[in-house]
Amino acid sequence: MITTLSNVQARRLFLHRHALAQDPSLAVDLNQTIRQIGFVQIDSINTLARAHHMILRTRQSSYQPWMLKDLLETDCTLFEHWTHDASILPIEYFPHWKHRFVQNELRLRKGYEKGAPADFYRVCAQILHHIKNQGPTMSRHFGAAEVRSSGGWWNWSPSKVALEWLWRIGVLSISGRVGFQKNYDLTERMIPTVFLDANPPLDESTDWANDKAIDHLGFGTVAQIAGFWKAVPIAQTRLWAERGIHSGALIKVNITAADSSMKPHVMRPETLVELGYLHLEVPITRLLSPFDPALRDRARALKLFGFDYRIEVFVPEAKRVYGYYVFPVLAGADLIGRVDAKADRKAGVLNVRAFWPERLAKPTQALQKSLTIALQEMAEFSGLTKVDFENDWLRTPK
Repeated sequence: MITTLSNVQARRLFLHRHALAQDPSLAVDLNQTIRQIGFVQIDSINTLARAHHMILRTRQSSYQPWMLKDLLETDCTLFEHWTHDASILPIEYFPHWKHRFVQNELRLRKGYEKGAPADFYRVCAQILHHIKNQGPTMSRHFGAAEVRSSGGWWNWSPSKVALEWLWRIGVLSISGRVGFQKNYDLTERMIPTVFLDANPPLDESTDWANDKAIDHLGFGTVAQIAGFWKAVPIAQTRLWAERGIHSGALIKVNITAADSSMKPHVMRPETLVELGYLHLEVPITRLLSPFDPALRDRARALKLFGFDYRIEVFVPEAKRVYGYYVFPVLAGADLIGRVDAKADRKAGVLNVRAFWPERLAKPTQALQKSLTIALQEMAEFSGLTKVDFENDWLRTPK
């Protein structure tokens, strides 16, 4: 007989695994929080606060950006690389990323060499020589007169392309950022020896990635598990799941969606025991980054919360439904709506243009008050002193 999780149970477990069921005012080690959610996505958009800072501030109200900088650049307990996008990861994951470096080199070599300048590898050698002798560097340290490409390669200069290539294949690592610009150094100088020298076999890293994914998700379909790190072919994850079910390391469960439909997933049998000990979600309202790990899988968020979300940054303004960069709002275990807000840093004001509640979320005075508190707290975190609401900010559901 297959166990069935109610939608409430599924949400509670999912939020707990993503560190969104805990009281953010409680003192928690930042390393512990990052390890709980698995990765923190980095993004350059600074409409209110950069994604990585907002993700952590949502989970820890005491968080400040210097804390992450210290862990990355001084303590070296984290490193920056690629999952489905640029992300910050626990340093002990580094050995498993070596297989990604190999795959990256094979893939990038095919793509880059189609448009690479004839002296591309000479540029790479010059950059490595410079970093070895001069220390960490940024792309701006090289000639401003470099000829940029006319397409492909994101219109980057040759040195920028070379730096990115060397980072993607693991030769260089990010030693820090100035503003949002990467500072590159030799990987051998950045990664502790114990992790630098470890070389797990590919099959071990594949199992590791699937095991970690199910731990972070709580439950998942084969596609969701394979997509968590975007590192394992779905066929290999399917085999891993089949082996797990056969050995008893995994069980099948039906997960009830927000629309009451059910779909089979897999989970660890001990997670069922954990469900009995989970506390009720904290009854507070939180502003989420559009790049929050809990929302990365948009289809999963739709099934689990009935929340249909996409970022409209690349949508022409006339075709946007909600706005350029709209923040999802989590209240307890419910995604109750989205806010269009933007910081006016010169005036020190967070301008709230609109809040669209979901159809089942009644915009009561209590909800409006909790949303206002969440906006004020995020504004303060972003160095703003005031929150201004436009006259028609409270909209009707779409």
